Amino acid sequence: MSLPATQEFPTFVTHLECSMTGERYEADTPHGLSSAGKPILVRYDLEALKGALDKETLAQRTGGFWRYREFLPVRKTTNVISLGEVMTPLMPLDGMAEKPGTLIVKDEGRLPTGSFKARGLALAVSMAKEFGINHLAMPTNGNAGAAMAAYASRGGMRTTIFCPADTPEVNVREIALQGADVYRVNGLINDCGKIVGEGKAATGWFDVSTLKEPYRIEGKKTMGLELAEQLGWRVPDVIFYPTGGGTGLIGMWKAFDELERMGWIGSKRPKMVAVQATGCAPIVKAWEEGEEHAPLWENAHTEAAGIRVPIAVGDFLILRAVRESDGWAQAIDDPTIMDARDRAAKDHGMLLCPEGAATLAAYEAARRDGRVSADDECVLYNCATGLKYPMPGADQSLDRHQTIDYGQF
Repeated sequence: MSLPATQEFPTFVTHLECSMTGERYEADTPHGLSSAGKPILVRYDLEALKGALDKETLAQRTGGFWRYREFLPVRKTTNVISLGEVMTPLMPLDGMAEKPGTLIVKDEGRLPTGSFKARGLALAVSMAKEFGINHLAMPTNGNAGAAMAAYASRGGMRTTIFCPADTPEVNVREIALQGADVYRVNGLINDCGKIVGEGKAATGWFDVSTLKEPYRIEGKKTMGLELAEQLGWRVPDVIFYPTGGGTGLIGMWKAFDELERMGWIGSKRPKMVAVQATGCAPIVKAWEEGEEHAPLWENAHTEAAGIRVPIAVGDFLILRAVRESDGWAQAIDDPTIMDARDRAAKDHGMLLCPEGAATLAAYEAARRDGRVSADDECVLYNCATGLKYPMPGADQSLDRHQTIDYGQF
């Protein structure tokens, strides 16, 4: 879909509101957390949106998540920052399910910068451009920082990014190469976030941490819009989602609500399953204990770096979506995660990232304990390309000058 760069595109934002108290905030001005210290959500005139866009018109558009512009807050086309987004495919994993078509991977690794972080950061950075913000900062476990660096460089903005010292090397180098000032910190992502928050007054940078501004969730919301459209404007039975800060799970839940209010889907909701690692499972613990908030998880560790988030500012929103959907939260240990990754790659040609592999392992556990049946249509979110993560060695070699024993092959 193309528009003149100076054209103001129809948008339907009415106001913003605190996700906890409902306190209203003015649109078209920068916001961080609400006065209650909670995430702020964007609200729309959905009746007007419905009158301006229909499914048939949408179906004629090409491209990725920017094709849902009426559902998004950017007003001027000139502020839309794009890196060639695509609609990410639904890939059946029939060999790992009892019935064909019941286990599907939505492969977010096909997006720019190789992860679903492109969705949220494209929106956050585009809105920063709309507001005239020139310097952005964030903590990251890798993929979010890469996405912000890329979109901000594309939009002519400066970025400063802090990541845990043990962040995969490819992620750190990717962030730096795409124009950010990136620093390794001897701590976890929440420690990096503290540096960002405490530095705002001294540096003037804008904090783009997960859910500490309203727009990353609007970008992640497009996962729900896209999935519903790909399934013929319906939803699956179960969604397994790798959950760190949980923006995507919250965003999809918001998308389904907006679509139902517009009459585009029915009242059915997928069971939302928040998948974490046993070495960092604050949401799982809170869900099991019936709590609405998850305290800091001490000594967090897992090979699935993207879900190593010891505390989430939107914890109550994650837990509400899980409970309202009759879903659950599930923790998987690292050996099981990596085994699922290896089997999906070797046996089925699907190179999942560790976080995506965690959802496969969670699905298999849910099949064993009966929470998912063979007939349930389940969608797993592979949040990034597996190419960005360390892989097992492959050290076999041949000396072409020696006689080759072809019997070994």
